[in-house]
Amino acid sequence: MDDRFYMRRCLDIASAGLGKAAPNPVVGAVIVNNSRIIGEGYHIEYGRPHAEENAINDVKERELLPYSTLYVNLEPCCHHGKMPPCTDLILHTGIRKVIIGSVDTHHIVAGKGISKLRNHGCEVKTGVLKNECSFLNRRFFTYHEKKRPYIILKWAQSADGFIDPERKQDAKPGPYWITGKYSRMLVHKWRSEEQAIMIGTHTAITDNPKLDTRLWSGKSPLRIVIDRDLKLSANLNVFDNSQKTIIVNEKKEKTEGNTIWLRIDFSSELIIPQLLSYLYENNIQSVIVEGGKILLQSFIDIDLWDEARVFSGMQFFAGGTAAPSIKGKTIHKEQFQGETLYIFRNL
Repeated sequence: MDDRFYMRRCLDIASAGLGKAAPNPVVGAVIVNNSRIIGEGYHIEYGRPHAEENAINDVKERELLPYSTLYVNLEPCCHHGKMPPCTDLILHTGIRKVIIGSVDTHHIVAGKGISKLRNHGCEVKTGVLKNECSFLNRRFFTYHEKKRPYIILKWAQSADGFIDPERKQDAKPGPYWITGKYSRMLVHKWRSEEQAIMIGTHTAITDNPKLDTRLWSGKSPLRIVIDRDLKLSANLNVFDNSQKTIIVNEKKEKTEGNTIWLRIDFSSELIIPQLLSYLYENNIQSVIVEGGKILLQSFIDIDLWDEARVFSGMQFFAGGTAAPSIKGKTIHKEQFQGETLYIFRNL
């Protein structure tokens, strides 16, 4: 078996940390001796041991470590944070060969971990499945390189291209489901993997969403609701105090329980960049936007998006609110139970 086989295993186990390890990257580590995996681990949660330490602690035959190879999808850290440097631990165990997927571009690491290992006698190989490793940590890299969160746009549209049918004025608030229960479960899984979720005023009123992960195990994201004029009723689900919520407006600055009213300048054309700057300053590395046409199209029109996940259902609305118009590279297409999921990347 070649290096790619073990690196794929690193990626498989690393992904279990999505939504839990942030603002740290997601990392998996595998220790191999004579083509046999003798230890593996991943970064389970922010503030807890890193993948390398968990993999080393998983090894029962400790005497084999100096004769083993450590595989890790991201360059080991070499600085003191909440945890001690992984490079020091690797060197202490006597491991002398390390295979790395991608270099950590964060300025506090940025090749220093690799240099330290090499300077202390380790054989280091980099770039194994580099693209796959970089993609897994796209949130982390985007945050540090572009100084903003990774932005995922998500919506569902009818077979004829509408995200909502014509609604009667006296219609009760609530979503009009285009997708089935399995797609909705998948969306809740996605929510558990991101740090924040965003909607606008219209979606909060018409759909009255909870924006949680009740259909999946995992932490519910930070809720962000844009409500310029504070129109929203306190009876809506976003005010249930069940999870941290930011109400973005131009009138009020206040914190009450789990709800924060954030005042920004709506007279400026740079509303979204202002908000993204706030999220960057507060260590939010990713946001999934599940708003309506206006909010979604706003991100698209100023070219501030990284990924779009679009469901196409079987219904025909023959009118209503048209879906956003987007151009990007299709990186995934999947069909199930009559629905089609398209995933686009902004290249």
